[in-house]
Parts: sequence; structure tokens; C-alpha cells
Amino acid sequence: MKKTVNRDFEVAVIGGGPAGLMAAGRSAEVGAKTILIEKNLDLGRKLLLTGRERCNLTHAEFNLKEFVKAYGKEGQFLLSPLSFFGPRETIDFFEKRGVRTKVERGKRVFPESDKASDVLDVLIKYFKEGKVKIQSGLRVEKIFSSGRRVTGVQLKDGRRISAKNYIICTGGKSFPGTGSTGDGFFWAKSLGHSVISPRPSLVPLQIKESWPKSVQGLSLKNVKLTVFLNGKKEEDRTGEALFTHFGISGPIVLDMSKKIGAILEKGEVKLELDLKPGLTEEELDSRLQRDFKKFQRKQFKNALSDLLPLKLIPIVINFSQIDPEKSVNCITKEERRALINVLKGMKMTVSGLLDFESAIATSGGVSLKEIDSRTMKSKIIENLFFAGEIIDLDGPSGGYNLQNCWTTGYVAGQSAAKNI
Repeated sequence: MKKTVNRDFEVAVIGGGPAGLMAAGRSAEVGAKTILIEKNLDLGRKLLLTGRERCNLTHAEFNLKEFVKAYGKEGQFLLSPLSFFGPRETIDFFEKRGVRTKVERGKRVFPESDKASDVLDVLIKYFKEGKVKIQSGLRVEKIFSSGRRVTGVQLKDGRRISAKNYIICTGGKSFPGTGSTGDGFFWAKSLGHSVISPRPSLVPLQIKESWPKSVQGLSLKNVKLTVFLNGKKEEDRTGEALFTHFGISGPIVLDMSKKIGAILEKGEVKLELDLKPGLTEEELDSRLQRDFKKFQRKQFKNALSDLLPLKLIPIVINFSQIDPEKSVNCITKEERRALINVLKGMKMTVSGLLDFESAIATSGGVSLKEIDSRTMKSKIIENLFFAGEIIDLDGPSGGYNLQNCWTTGYVAGQSAAKNI
């Protein structure tokens, strides 16, 4: 015989990540009797990892039409919910609750304390003020439905929880160690929803060539990376890149990984790394001539220290095919040209993306066509709402994906509380 607890909840939120915490807090604030169900013992486990544990709260772009462009064509879905709770409201929400914020390079917003735990503390206090009941440490095993309504959820220990409305905020499949194992996708499908096949997003790249491993740990700022598919340019980004034991990572790589993942099946994907994007070839040639004059009594291998990180010099020399022992004042114009070609286009071949274990976000999820963007309510199930990474919407690094969680969580919580 099934044990049932508290049939009189008005809103049940499944998932205690950023979207779920915001949804539960807002639902209770509006006045609904709310329960938050989280399979981990601790809430906000993934939130504590965001922004390298500093929590990139949002992106300080307050023109909403400009803001949604970062998500691609799917970004239009967010225009309506952002008008209720956008980047400005997010900053105000946390600052009014004691978390002062700061804007760093690229309009990235962080807590002044650089502590993700401060953000989590605010959210926990927020829903505790609304007397949200917390059920943690037990996963949802099954969701029951009848007709076009969810009628209850069954926990692993056999207990059944019922509510008038349900919000699924279980995230995607990135960082599965935090509990994001794609459960919500299964439930959404079982309830009749279409799920766009999940893929890792904001994820490092594996490179076929071995040379990146020899400079692993090297971070390069202000470099340009261009992606080619079968020799045709697809996209480029300028910013920071990081070499690893498996290939390449860093902000510009992560931001292009979704596009790269989508085109890998279509042919050979090559990368070209421009180490000096701020200089034209002519300007770079002038720079080389000045450096060579300065180091005119040295060998070529010892004449690049002003231009490149020490770790990278042997790699660049090898690609240039210039004798490293050659006296720098004997370098010919043709050899300088060969060196410039290397500096403006170090080539790599992408062999694949790392998996969900290394991904910051998930691309894919519950189809946006089946969700009302004004309320985050399902168009298929009358008392079901979605919020956060479970929906088919992901953006680049820089606070966009957390803002998606805050926005959709807030709107879903408010809408579910009023759908009584």
C-alpha cells in the first residue's frame, strides 16, 4: 500500500538547483504552500561550482533584445519572461538580500565576495522565509498522470507526494556528479513532451595533434580562434584559450563548442589560432624585425621571448621550420614570412568534444514549442511547468545560463502559485 504525505501542497518543485530554488522561493512568496524535492542531501550542489566557485550570477546587458541574441534564434523565447525578471532584477534581488555584486571583463557579474556559497545562502533563506517544505535525499522514481494532469510523484522510499501544480527543474546532464543525470527528460517524454536530444555544451575540445599536450596549462589571452568545416570558415572568437592534456579549452573554446559539436558529423573540423590578432601581417613583420635587431647576437630559439610565452616557443619554431640554432641576424625575409604564417594561424584538428562530465551546460531539452514562454507552463499538461536547463535553451559563458535559471524559475514559481 502506497504511503502518501501531505496531499494539500499547492506547488511541488522537483529539483533543488538554481531554477528550482528560485521557483520554490517565488511560489512561496506569492502565497502557495510549496514543497521542494531534491534527490541530493544538499541543495544547490551545481550552483556552488559555477564560475569556478565564484558564481557568475548574470550578464550586465540590460537591453533585453540585445541580451537574448546571445542564445541564438531560440533566445526570442526568453523575451517575455525576462521582462518580469531579467538581469537588472537579478542583481537587485541579490543585492537587496546582502550580496553586493561587481561587473568584471565582458560584463560578467559576480558577488563581490567571489563566493558562490553567498548566493546559495540567499536562495535558501528566501524559500525558508516562505516556509517551503524541503524533501531532500530521495529521488523521484515516478510521475503519475491522468488525462492532461499530473496527479502525484513517487519517491524512492515508496512515499507519494501530491500537489495541485508541479514544476520540473531537474537540469540537464552536465556535471552528472551533482545529480544532473537527465531524469527530467525521461519524465517529460513520459508525459507526452518532445525532447531535443541533449548534447554537451560549453565543453572543452579534444585535438588530434599531440603538441597541445606539451604546453598543457598554458593560458593565452587576447587570441583569435577560427573554426573551419571542410575548409570553409564557420565562426571565430577572440579572447582567452587554455591548452590541456587532451586539447584546448578556455572561454572562446567553450562558447564555440556547441557549434563545433553540431558540425562535427558533417566533415573535418579544423581550428586556426591567431596568436596576434591585434596586429596585421605587416605590423607583425615590423615587430619581428625590431625584436630580431634587439636580439641580433642570439640564436633564433632565444629571440622570441618578448613575443611569446616560453612554453610555446619550441612549438612555433618547429612549425616555422626555421633552424632554431640559426643566428637571428641571418633570418631571411622568406623565413620571417613563414614565421608570421605560423603566428597568425596555428592549425589544429578537432577529434571530438569531451562528455557531460566536463560540460558546463546542456544543449537540447524539452521543446520550446511545447512551453508557454509567458508562464513556463506546459502546453500539453495543464498543471505542469518547466524551468532552467531542462528546457531547450542554452547560452554562452558569461552568466547567460544562470540568468535563464533565475528568469524561468521565477516565472514558473509565480505562475504555478497562481494556477490554483
